[in-house]
Amino acid sequence: MMSSLGGTEKMATIFFCIVLFLATSVSSASLKVGFYKSSCPSAEMIVRKAVNKAVSKNPGLAAGLIRMHFHDCFVRGCDGSVLLDSTPGNPSEKESPVNNPSLRGFEVIDEAKAEIEAQCPQIVSCADVLAFAARDSAYKVGGINYAVPSGRRDGRVSLKDEPTLHLPPPFFNAKQLEENFARKGLSLDEMVTLSGAHSIGVSHCSSFSNRLYSFNATHPQDPSMDPEFARYLKTKCPPASNTGSDPTVPLEVQTPNRLDNKYYKDLTNHRGLLTSDQTLFDSPSTKRVVKKNARYGANWGNKYAAAMVRMGAIDVLTGTKGEIRKHCRVVNYR
Repeated sequence: MMSSLGGTEKMATIFFCIVLFLATSVSSASLKVGFYKSSCPSAEMIVRKAVNKAVSKNPGLAAGLIRMHFHDCFVRGCDGSVLLDSTPGNPSEKESPVNNPSLRGFEVIDEAKAEIEAQCPQIVSCADVLAFAARDSAYKVGGINYAVPSGRRDGRVSLKDEPTLHLPPPFFNAKQLEENFARKGLSLDEMVTLSGAHSIGVSHCSSFSNRLYSFNATHPQDPSMDPEFARYLKTKCPPASNTGSDPTVPLEVQTPNRLDNKYYKDLTNHRGLLTSDQTLFDSPSTKRVVKKNARYGANWGNKYAAAMVRMGAIDVLTGTKGEIRKHCRVVNYR
């Protein structure tokens, strides 16, 4: 609400609304807001309804759908390749250790797509359904709403080995993260801003347990982590055993089901869970952005919306490229 914001944040909010408009305009060369206005006017409402129903029952699915869109766009562009099931002799992206078993929300996409197909057969792509679902998840758990340029088409290739080549692992430092996002055409600020999605969702203990028990030869525990936070994590993540158990903990403990800027406040208090989180505050190149995002929540929300629009335009298939799948898990039979 504009009236509750300080003068500086008012200006920032106005500025980033302009940025959001420009980001939408930039991607409009190949994508367009309201792409299905005539061909399938109920498409976006169907997706929002499916997301709202699923997230109301299981709030964790919001993080799953946002993460799925990110994993889709960073591998082969935003083409729905992450949604494809494996076929004999061809394990898909779903089978990558980056995605399996942690990626979730596929059934939400399936439900929305089935209803859309019943009303508008082979009009709306699975890639667009996923982009809408990520937006609707952010709105449901964070009140962050934005127009999604659409018109993506679906790819026909999904390979198990590709996600690990393109997605940043949890041990990356700020420089590595900057380079990883730059390869996809995203800026340093956008990288830090999109990392704020870690204010929701969970992480397996195995993704950060080295920070608790085997950080380096001098310090078994990462000295940059708040000691009280480390003690809490050790109660949730005992030393690795041979039982095969790998518990999960919230990526952000204060409001684990609310997409907000408390993630950045945690970083300033040395309570980032993953190395790739805490490095954003510990590194000079990104510290200033973290501090601003921690201080100005509405400003961060606007930046997040603009960055999601930019991410959603990575290497998209449009026009006659790709196809419009009938079912998101399989390519069309030819």
